[in-house]
Amino acid sequence: MATDAETLERAVAELTQATAQLVRRVRTESNPEELGWSQLSIMARLEKDGAATTADLARADAMKPQSMGAILALLERDHLVERQPHPTDGRQILFALTSKGLEARRRRAKSKRAWCLAAMAKLTPSEQQTLIDASALIRRLADI
Repeated sequence: MATDAETLERAVAELTQATAQLVRRVRTESNPEELGWSQLSIMARLEKDGAATTADLARADAMKPQSMGAILALLERDHLVERQPHPTDGRQILFALTSKGLEARRRRAKSKRAWCLAAMAKLTPSEQQTLIDASALIRRLADI
């Protein structure tokens, strides 16, 4: 079954609006520390990839090192990241998640899952299955 261009255009608009709304809601429900998007992104990267320099983090998030430095300073002030010496270059400093930062990431992930589970529990079994099926398609769309 072919879909005409106008129908596809409406579907794209609906999908992008719905996913943006869902992302905002999940962020709101699962961000008890009220960290900014950039702060959350940096903490996620440090958890996934390990300690990194300001320049490496800035490159990874496509921002200026000065902007990254300001964000890292806020995270450091809140004891969510800490400085570590670079193992091979004494002129550089690495930033790593602290135990408090790692715990904040875990609390956020737990809150996110809890909210999603509670929200999905309010759907009918048929709606839940549709959402489960759609998840695979959305992931596939993201990988295209």
